[in-house]
Amino acid sequence: MITREMLIRFYQLNQQKKRIEEQLDELKNAFNHYFDLSVGFYEKGEITVDNYKLQRQIRTLEKYEQEETVKRLECLHLNELIQKKPDDKKIKSAIDLGLLSERELDGCKKVNKLNIVTVKSLENSH
Repeated sequence: MITREMLIRFYQLNQQKKRIEEQLDELKNAFNHYFDLSVGFYEKGEITVDNYKLQRQIRTLEKYEQEETVKRLECLHLNELIQKKPDDKKIKSAIDLGLLSERELDGCKKVNKLNIVTVKSLENSH
């Protein structure tokens, strides 16, 4: 059964969540700015302050550009690898199976990098 108290509690928690997420975003921006200046853009870094370690990791996302990849696959008569947009999983499988080479798709892959920030307590890690 849904009660008024449950709805009130949900609403209050959701408001707190929004405020917390805003504060976390501000801190993440400050941390990334620090690392951008100290180690460079899209470079991993680490700093320890008292018993806390701040780390920035870099994750790389690769995705095939839709229009150019579809044209290239059509030219290679590999239409089964196309679903209105390039199918990343099928392309990877085709490359793994040797049906397609990375070289044949040169210039089609888009690479994005993301900054990932983590904070760990070192007090409880022993």
